[in-house]
Amino acid sequence: MPGTAIYTDLSGYYDLMCADIDYRAQSHCVHRLHKLFGNGGNRHLDLACGTGPHVRHFLDAGYQSSGLDINQPMLDRAAVRCPEAEFSRQDMCGFTVAQPADLITCFLYSIHYSAEIARLQACIASVRGALATGGLFCFNAVDKHTIDNASFVAHEANHPDGLFSFSSGWHYAGAGEQQLLKLRIERTTAGQSQTWHDEHRMVAVSFAELSKLLQPYFGVHVLEHDYEKILPWNGTSGNAIFACVKL
Repeated sequence: MPGTAIYTDLSGYYDLMCADIDYRAQSHCVHRLHKLFGNGGNRHLDLACGTGPHVRHFLDAGYQSSGLDINQPMLDRAAVRCPEAEFSRQDMCGFTVAQPADLITCFLYSIHYSAEIARLQACIASVRGALATGGLFCFNAVDKHTIDNASFVAHEANHPDGLFSFSSGWHYAGAGEQQLLKLRIERTTAGQSQTWHDEHRMVAVSFAELSKLLQPYFGVHVLEHDYEKILPWNGTSGNAIFACVKL
């Protein structure tokens, strides 16, 4: 999970960038999945936790929650949001824990920040080592074969520092193990605009490839990318939730 300068430089606006995300619905869905597939324990670890919004929801649901991230400014904000949680600056592709976790999460497609297959394998190995028997690893992913390079999502948000416009989209060249996450942020204040552009190298995998990497270590459930309903993946949609039980 290499450091990304835009997340460090704009860490104060990260929550604004994610203002359209329903953290409560995502956290509640995974809580339900843990009840269905997990071991019943309450030790939770959030990979690439950012400023800690998911950790906050798990704490409020009664979990003993913790988080890790590679960006220290994000962790500083997470510690303010969740003073009762433990946070550590670690790479999700090579981390350790003091006690095994019962539930490990990785939201917002952050699993792709592993950037290449070898590091994705290392991430999976680290998760397996950190999970208790019967523990659940839950994350969402995008299938490289379904990416529309012309598609993007965007939203605006007001802030005392100005009007912010955010847009992001996936780009896959059609071959290889890397895709790009393209980000654009524009801040307008008193008629003056400032724009940031960034491209993050992300690992590109199909769901078949991802399942093959997981299956030696986990019982793998692939579900529709719907945080309101728990449904099996339909086999064609390009986004899915993976619920993986440690064997």
